Order: sequence, then C-alpha cells, then structure tokens
Amino acid sequence: MEATGEEALIPHDDQFVVPPNGNVNEMLNVDHEDNVQGQMEEFLGPQADYNEEEEEKKYYRRKRLGIIKNVVAASIGAMIVYSVYMGLLQMQLILHYDTTYREVKYSNLGLQDIDQKMLMGINVTPIIGLLYTPLLIRFLGTKWMMFLASGIYALFVSTNYWERYYTLVPSAVAIGVAIVPLWASLGNYITRMAQQYYECVNYKEEHVQEQKKLPKGACHSYIIVFQSVFNIIFNLSFVFAEFPMAFVLNSVYLHDNSHVLAQVKHCGAKVTGLIPGFNNTVLKKLPSSMLLIQVESVLMGFAFLSMIIFLGLCGAAYRPTEEIDLRSIGWGNIFQLPFKHLRDYRLRLLCPFFIYSGFETLFAISGFTLSYGVCALGLNKLWLLIVVYGLSASIFSSLSLSLLRLPRWVCLISGAFVHGVLVVVLMAFSPEPKCLKYEGPLLVISALWGLGTALNKTGVSTLLGMLYAEEKERLDFVYTIYHWWQAIAIFIVYLWYGLPMRAKLSILLVTLLLACCCYWVMERRLAKRVPFRLPRIPRPRHKVKGYRYLEEDNSDESDSERSEEDDREDEREEDDCDVVQNLDGEERDQEGWYQGANSPRARRRGAEGRGQDDARVNERDGEI
Repeated sequence: MEATGEEALIPHDDQFVVPPNGNVNEMLNVDHEDNVQGQMEEFLGPQADYNEEEEEKKYYRRKRLGIIKNVVAASIGAMIVYSVYMGLLQMQLILHYDTTYREVKYSNLGLQDIDQKMLMGINVTPIIGLLYTPLLIRFLGTKWMMFLASGIYALFVSTNYWERYYTLVPSAVAIGVAIVPLWASLGNYITRMAQQYYECVNYKEEHVQEQKKLPKGACHSYIIVFQSVFNIIFNLSFVFAEFPMAFVLNSVYLHDNSHVLAQVKHCGAKVTGLIPGFNNTVLKKLPSSMLLIQVESVLMGFAFLSMIIFLGLCGAAYRPTEEIDLRSIGWGNIFQLPFKHLRDYRLRLLCPFFIYSGFETLFAISGFTLSYGVCALGLNKLWLLIVVYGLSASIFSSLSLSLLRLPRWVCLISGAFVHGVLVVVLMAFSPEPKCLKYEGPLLVISALWGLGTALNKTGVSTLLGMLYAEEKERLDFVYTIYHWWQAIAIFIVYLWYGLPMRAKLSILLVTLLLACCCYWVMERRLAKRVPFRLPRIPRPRHKVKGYRYLEEDNSDESDSERSEEDDREDEREEDDCDVVQNLDGEERDQEGWYQGANSPRARRRGAEGRGQDDARVNERDGEI
C-alpha cells in the first residue's frame, strides 16, 4: 500500500535527522584542524630568523669560556689547598719546636717524635706513588682524583683539632699517598684543557669532527698559555701560606733575635745541618687554645672551599666514552704502562730535570730560608723571605709566554742559568748571625730564586705537554713519571738534613749541570729525528654479556679464550710496533696502518672476511 504525500513527510522514529547547522560545524572543525597543523608546522619548521652557523659559533664560544673557567678554577683550587697545607704545617712545626709549649700543652706526649714521624710519612710515602697513581686516576677520573686529594688535605687540617699520634701520623701518611696523584691529575687536566680549547676553536676541521689525533704542534700555544696561567696562580700559595705566620705568630708571641739566635755562631755556607745552636724556646708567651682553634677553623673552611671548587667549577677532562675507553684497556696494562714509558729516551733524558725541580723548591723554602735567612735575620723575617719568593715566582711565571715566539729551550736554560749563578754565590756567602744589614741581599737572592723556579717549573710542565700534546691517552702516565721523580728528590732532601751546606749546594749544582747536558742531548736527538720508543696502548675491551648471536665472530668461543688470545696477539704486536718514528702526522698514520695490516689479528680478520665472502658467493651460486 503506497503512502500518501502527507505520510511521506512524517519521519520515522529511528531515522537520523541532520541538524540544520551540521555543515557549518564540520567546516569549523576543518578550519580549526588546519590552523593547528599550520601552527605546528610554523613552530617545528625552519625559522626565518634562525642562523645555524651563528648559533654554532655561540655554542663553541660558551664552551671556550667554560674551558677557561676550568683552568682558573683548578689553579685556584690547587693554590688554596697548598696555602692551607703549608701554612698549617709551618705553624705546627714552630709551635711543637718550642719546649715550653710542649711541656705546658701536651706534657709527655712527645710532639717532636710525632713531628718526625709526620715528616717521614709525607716525604717517604710518595716513593711508591708510581705503583698506584695511574690506577687511581683511571679508576676515579682526573677531576674526581683532584677532588679526593683535596679532601685528604682537608682531613690533615681536621686532625690538628686533636693532636695525637693516631691522628697526625695517619693523616700525614695519607697526604704522602695523595701528593703524586694530585699533581699528576693537575698536569694532565691543564694539558687536556688546552687540547679541548683547540678543538673548540677549530671545530669545523675534519680531524676534530671525527675525533682523530690532533696534528703535530696544533695546540702548543694553548698549552703554553694555560700552563703559565696555572703557575701564576698557584705560586701565590707561598704568599697566602705565610698569613698565619704574619698575622698570628708575629712579634707578639715570638722572641727577638737576641734570644733566639744567642747561641748561633755561623750562618750560610759554613753551616752543617739547618741552624746549629738555635734556641729551643722561640715563644715568649703561648697563644691561647681558642686562638689556635679559630685559626684552624678558618683554614678548615678554605680547605672545604677548595673541595667545592674542584667539584663544582671544574668540568670533566675527558668525554664519558673516552673515560670508559681509558679504563677498558685492562688494569694490568695500566699498572705496567708507566714503567714501559720510561723506554722513551725523551723521558729518560728529562729525569735529571725532574729531580732538580724537586731539589730546588724544597731547598728554597727550607735550606735557604732557614740557614741563610732566619739564621741572619731572625724568625720574625721568615714570612717575608717566603712571600718575596712566592711573589717573584708568580710574577715571573708569565715569562714563559715568551715561548709563543721563542724556542722551547729558552725557558728551561734561562732558569737553569739563574739558579746556577745563585748556587755559586751561595757557596761563598756566609752572613753573620743577628745582622740585619743582610736583609736586602737576602731578599734579592730570594726574588731571583723565585725567578729561576718560575722558569723551571713552567718550562718543564710546558715541555712535557708539547712533547705529548697529541697523545691524550698517555698524559696521565707522563705526568705521573714527572711528579714521581720529584717525590724521589723531595725524599733525598729529607735525608740530607745533616749534611754541610756546601755539600747540599754541590749536589744541587751537579744535578743542574747533568740536567742541562741531558736536555741538550734530547733536543739534539729530536733535531736529528732519532726514533723514540712509545709503548703501544692496548685497544679498549668492552665486554657485553649476552646477545652473542649478534656477533660475527665464533659464538662458541668463550670470553676468556678470546681475551687470552687477544693478549698474546697484543704482546706480539707490541714487539713489532713499539718503535715510533718522529715523523709528521700523515707519515706516522701511514706507518701505523702498515704495521696494523701486517699484525696477526689483522691477518686473522682478513682471513675471516675472505671466508665469509667465499661462503656468500657459494650461496648465490647454489641459488642460481
């Protein structure tokens, strides 16, 4: 039955009726989606005012400023650490030397015996530093090694709140353990900052982007500048270390010269020991315990400040992947490599300079200042002599910047010449006790000795950085050897306590002449391009457990078998590749490629590659 027209106009109950404005809503939704999509494209797409090259320049400018901040922070941290350490140790030894102080404060405690054991711990323990320093630096990292060492110095300060054998002696031994790692880390850190600065300046170079070895001599200018900045700041530690002496143990507490030097007959070159006849009572009144606690608290605060500087302001010396690679060569190899680096004739011929560097610094702050300065001018002038020495060393460290234009031997030989003349003068110089007319000549000698120290210290550190500038994986070994020989020299100075002054000066002069001769031989060999030996750094071994089916090698071979086989091949390769020619970078790379191609591992990999290629060819033939 057909519906009428009227019925056709009546809608069914379940029939959907389109709202009158439906088309308009759909159009609005489409427009809204288009607007959102356009905004997203505008936000994510390239900006019209964005300059990628300019942003890259800003990024690397910030990185360069960060590297400069790292160098200054490390220098200030080291300066604060040694200011606190030397200032506290000097004040402690003066107080413990006084008989009245020992009897009134500590009775039968035996402070002099404790001081002898402390000095023995500080000076003898670093002898074994070569055994553990590279292990600590590789395990902790350069930055964390500096932080830990500064914490050990802070521990030494804290033990002076309760002066007992079981507090002072163990903390002194801990300082002896930390000396070589701290200085090796500092030398490594400053040189690494110079390398990183070069990379930030030349970030567009291909070898920098691919993280290849730097060209020979590329970062030498930055090493010179950064080492100069470090020594300028660090040598101020001799100045700040005298603040406790100048402002606390001054003329208010110290006896005058007529009492302290009453029994002294000879000074200078005629002396045997330090100051024969020096009075055992140097304090005319004892400082209060509260005053000493306040001084130690201030020093403790600065020790914590140095730790915060190392932790918060110093950046990492290596990238995380580089630190992993440095550790992954094997702890046995890390232990052996410092000894193997002594095969390099450059390091062997620089060892006399390393030893003399330790001799002259300790002689300046102990032998000269006591046997010449205090013996003639009195204990009140001790701080003045060391302040003049420190200021001179800090100011004249800037002279090493002349290496930017002059040959590298100028700095070392100039410092050696200055010290050689002064040693000869001191052999003939014997000032009279209690005679203030020698104050001017002694201050001049102190300033000139600081000049020689500045040229020597900065010259040796800069020379090592320049010789191994392209070998960033060897820097910790090289600086460990340098500061270990310095520690040996400090131990020898500790042993020659009772020798006549002319014998000490003769040892200094002979060591200096030997160092100059050996350095001349080294430069001559390098000029003749004589090959030097460098031990091969093993490849990093990153052992990944599981997923052995992803490896292309034999999956049935165990990790231990593979590592033992690699060790044997590394030893065979080391015998073949140990000699490194002093060639340009490109020639050295070609030579290394040739030696690597003839190595057993390369032949094995080549054979495996050829076998896999043959198998693929057979499969394709079978499919055809």
